[in-house]
Formats: sequence, structure tokens, C-alpha cells
Amino acid sequence: MFQKLRTVVYHVKDLEKAKEWYSKLIGFAPYFEAPYYVGFDIQGSELGLDPDFTGITEGNLSFVFWSVTGIEDCLARCMANGATLQQDIQDVGGGIKTAVVNDPWGNAIGLIEETTV
Repeated sequence: MFQKLRTVVYHVKDLEKAKEWYSKLIGFAPYFEAPYYVGFDIQGSELGLDPDFTGITEGNLSFVFWSVTGIEDCLARCMANGATLQQDIQDVGGGIKTAVVNDPWGNAIGLIEETTV
């Protein structure tokens, strides 16, 4: 039924600042820009930024984890760019490490690194 992560949409109150922040963090510009949505293609998965808060309430009840290499460096880069730490790096077993930060708009960004032993 489920095949892969396709799109993650983060709701942001300042679309222009969020576009700049994510462009700096991930290292490239979005492939799609409109007043109602900005989209980044990250290795076949989409990160969408949406300024429409209709029906949106505060609270992160779930985390979406982005696969990363070098989780320590990735976490440091997030923090250096103004993210706040929600969960520090944890070794969850099986060669997998996770961490979670919040972007300046309160969205949780999960980081997951899997290493083969």
C-alpha cells in the first residue's frame, strides 16, 4: 500500500522567509514558487511550504524523518541556521540514529541516519 515518502508540507507564517531559510539549509532553491506554495525536490521527495493555516492547529503529533548522512553535521547545520533542538541524537539500535529539531515556525524536522555495520 505505502510505497515511499512523497511530500511533506510545512505550514509557515512567512513564506518568503521560510523559502530563504530552507534554501540556505538544504543548499538549493525551490523548483516551484507561487504566493500560495513553494516546493523543493529533495531526491524525489517534495518539501512543500504552505502559508495557508486554514484548519491547522498547533502541535506536532507526528514526526516526518528525512534520511541524512552525517547526522552530527546535519544537526549542527540545522542549529547554526536557527533551528531549535527538540530531541538530541539518539542511537535507537540497528545502526540507526535519530534527532528532531524545530524550524523557526515550529515544524518538527526529523533526521534519521542508517549505517551498515
